[in-house]
Amino acid sequence: MDGEGISHKILGVDPGTNVMGYAILNTQLNKSDVEVISVIQMKKLTDHYAKLKFIYEKMNALIEQYHPDILAIEAPFYGKNVQSMLKLGRAQGIVIAACLHAGMEVYEYEPRKIKQSITGNGNAAKEQVAAMLCHMYPLKDSIEYLDATDALAAAVCHHLQNKVTLGGARKFNDWKSFIANNEKRVVK
Repeated sequence: MDGEGISHKILGVDPGTNVMGYAILNTQLNKSDVEVISVIQMKKLTDHYAKLKFIYEKMNALIEQYHPDILAIEAPFYGKNVQSMLKLGRAQGIVIAACLHAGMEVYEYEPRKIKQSITGNGNAAKEQVAAMLCHMYPLKDSIEYLDATDALAAAVCHHLQNKVTLGGARKFNDWKSFIANNEKRVVK
């Protein structure tokens, strides 16, 4: 897609057990476009295990249809209802397992980090995130579920956080790693 031919398809997911948002973001170094943005509905399913099976099947179908190479998923946040958090964590685990099985790279982002990267405010409301995404991409102004825009926000967050690495440069955690990978640049 870009001049160097480096591109990625990022599957963004906002995990849920009643409504799960997902989006596919095609990326290149300085550009990105939304291939699909939607939700997976599970309100009619009453059994939690049936929902987990349904999530797994839908993730496999999305991977087969769109061939993403990266998963950007919203990390669980801490809530007061332990049972709800357990169910949400299971749903997130199913998504991650399906993506790992497909050989995808997996990245988790805290909700605050996602909001910060889209709006500049880590405390932004979901509606503010959705409005900003509608300005960034040609989305329908009336996206029915904020779960879908939350999923897109996770994908966009990953793209914005990793633009440099998409262009071929690598991030290094220390000088030793940098030097080992850039021996020709070191003056002796």
